[in-house]
Amino acid sequence: MHAAVLRSVGDTSLDVTQATAISFGPGRVRVRLHRAGLCHSDVSIMNGTLQHPAPCVLGHEGAGEVTEVGEGVSDVRVGDRVIVCWMPPCDACTHCRAGEGHLCRSGFANLATPNFEVDGVPMPGMMGEGTFAEEVVISAAAAIPIPDDLPYDIAALIGCGVTTGVGAALNTAQVKAGSSVLVVGLGGVGVSIVQGAKVAGAAQIIAVDPVAGRREWALKFGATEAVAPEDLAETLKRVTGGQGVDYAFEAVGKPATLRAAYDSARRGGTVCLVGAGKRTDIPDLNMSDLVTSEKKLLPSFYGGDDPRRTYARIIELWRAGRLDLASMITHHVRLTEIDEALRQMRTGEALRTIIDIA
Repeated sequence: MHAAVLRSVGDTSLDVTQATAISFGPGRVRVRLHRAGLCHSDVSIMNGTLQHPAPCVLGHEGAGEVTEVGEGVSDVRVGDRVIVCWMPPCDACTHCRAGEGHLCRSGFANLATPNFEVDGVPMPGMMGEGTFAEEVVISAAAAIPIPDDLPYDIAALIGCGVTTGVGAALNTAQVKAGSSVLVVGLGGVGVSIVQGAKVAGAAQIIAVDPVAGRREWALKFGATEAVAPEDLAETLKRVTGGQGVDYAFEAVGKPATLRAAYDSARRGGTVCLVGAGKRTDIPDLNMSDLVTSEKKLLPSFYGGDDPRRTYARIIELWRAGRLDLASMITHHVRLTEIDEALRQMRTGEALRTIIDIA
């Protein structure tokens, strides 16, 4: 089969080459992938913003069909349609027992088991998955069944970006009806936050991004204002009377954009950090501001709840027509066209690309 391999951190392209899915056995399943989503986290692995072993098969958003199950697997069966979950709850650790499946770290253990063999060399898939491949062998816990009416391309997006953004608004920040919201950064996660805030009933949703096309995109999905960073101060003055918004979301992962979100929140408001940045990036926030303003700083990881619950919630909202997930897909590409899709993502041209695996 074909798989897209990141040979080393810093590479600007992927090597689409022959690979074999390996490590099938007890507790694992084989999945024939149909669609994979191209997420900015894939770019962050390539450029080293997020630390990850390399070489590896890239990709962590995906959906497909179970073709084989290992001994002891009872939750999924051959023929099941599934989302590939890159951080699956184990249902046994402290976090899972507390209902915080999104904080389970058992998924990292999957990196110790190679998913692929390329040129005779075993290697992991990204986050223990590697969805930029025609098939993958993964932990059975990472194969989350989905209903028959959910298209594979939409299911792939739910696997990460949509869940991260919608979940930040609904689960972590718990946006209230009639409130004001700011979203800094309008990639797939940022626009999903916009949609989540709209579902929650926010009255004003201000979207900020330097790329004009992304601002236009955000308006389509429910933003009431979409402005360039240099116009943010004037917009906040006009919309909130200079008081600041009730909820400010950061979806970039940079200290400067976190500071912008923090400064845009009202006293006593909520600042929700969603963007994943470098370990070496230190926020510019001082202790005096943190205490005297009483702004609540809430990091949100993978939607802020057990991903299985968030998946189910998103699917129901999609069915009800309250989330427009189909329009988030800007275009489809074949696996062999992935380098062009990555180039567009790095320049801000492509926002949500689906890779047609099969």
